[in-house]
Amino acid sequence: MDHFDPVKFLAAHASENQIVSVHMNPGKSNHSDKGWPDEIKDPPFNIIDSVPWCADSYYLSERPAFTFDPFFHAGLYYVQEASGLFLAHAIKQIADVSKNLRVLDLCAAPGGKSTLIQSIISAGSLLVSNEVIKTRVPVLSQNMIKWGNANGIVSNNDPEHFKRLPGFFDIILIDAPCSGSGLFRKNPEASGEWNADLVHLCQLRQQRIVADAWNSLKEDGYLIYSTCSYSKEENEDVLDSIFQKFPCESVPLYPDLNWNIIETISRQHRAHGYRFYPYNVSGEGFFISVIQKKEAPASFGAVRSKHSFPKIARRIEQQITPWLNEKSLSFILIGETIHAISENLLNDLETLQNNLYLKKAGIRVGKSGEKELIPDHELALANFLKKDSECIDISKTDALHFLRGEAFERNIEGRGWRVVSYQNQRLGWIKLLEKRFNNYYPKSWRIRKQEIF
Repeated sequence: MDHFDPVKFLAAHASENQIVSVHMNPGKSNHSDKGWPDEIKDPPFNIIDSVPWCADSYYLSERPAFTFDPFFHAGLYYVQEASGLFLAHAIKQIADVSKNLRVLDLCAAPGGKSTLIQSIISAGSLLVSNEVIKTRVPVLSQNMIKWGNANGIVSNNDPEHFKRLPGFFDIILIDAPCSGSGLFRKNPEASGEWNADLVHLCQLRQQRIVADAWNSLKEDGYLIYSTCSYSKEENEDVLDSIFQKFPCESVPLYPDLNWNIIETISRQHRAHGYRFYPYNVSGEGFFISVIQKKEAPASFGAVRSKHSFPKIARRIEQQITPWLNEKSLSFILIGETIHAISENLLNDLETLQNNLYLKKAGIRVGKSGEKELIPDHELALANFLKKDSECIDISKTDALHFLRGEAFERNIEGRGWRVVSYQNQRLGWIKLLEKRFNNYYPKSWRIRKQEIF
């Protein structure tokens, strides 16, 4: 490993210096140079600097109690490790993000890199966020819901299932399961579980994941491979194994020299990789590389010119449209639930539905009741919901009551559905009745902890 300094490496880990960073959601606010929009009063944390390789990303002075911040639950930001945010630089280097792309985040939970990708690609692009472990899918879906975009699909599939979609994706991110040595400073307990056998097992798994996903990448498409491991076996050696199996080219990423990111070259095939060491950068251990595919896969077949999803009734669409500020959406029925998705993605959605196990598509708008639309929680957090929709803006104390599923003291006139917001950041729904209201914040999302003062 080029330029590795063991003395500085050990000193950085011994320092117990905890670096905290966030990526702000560009769909939910207008950021100033210091991250917080001007209209936000009493922000929950202090920003000390920008993350240089990723827009809308910032270092914090300390780690606050994010669980008790309504802005966190509204999807205004995602707490994300700074080194991993270099993914934004990589994508912008290799792709014209103004064009519509098909992107797969193959190992996506808990969703940090998927939310980052959604912040970069166009609204007409497709993002498939996949997680193979079923129990990790709910947190992935929750974080994608908070981000509020209508061009995402969450799936729960083994990587080999994507062989059914040859040549489908323009970009595939494999943030591979690894031995986790790059996070030892952040999680010292993990160091006790690390051993050479674990590294070898991870390497075999990583090679299998890449081989399974390769066929679904189009010719001249890009594979982005990353880990949070320092081990050469899980990084440069995996790159060499890809070159041994498949026709491809390594893609340099040209980071700014002032960022102190170390470029490495794999031993056999001279593939470019980029290493983040905690003594060089304000972040944890991370590795990333980009490979371009140089072979034409078989086509997965012609895409239908017209999808077969049931259309919603006109009267229901008329109930929905007054809530929205986005016209380039299509509304479809999946079961009894109305979903909104970018209109140019319907054929892609049908292709994916015919080949994969999907857990979420676009934004759940709600269900059609006898007299009214019954809105879904996802609609409250959607970026296409009109900002001047009937909102009830509440205090932080009331917001925390709401996020616990509790009632709060508030005299509210009228009847029907209202969005609850905190400093104009939407949190969810209540329904006003004659003398009370019902809290519709999802039970599985509710804050269970008690705040410690």
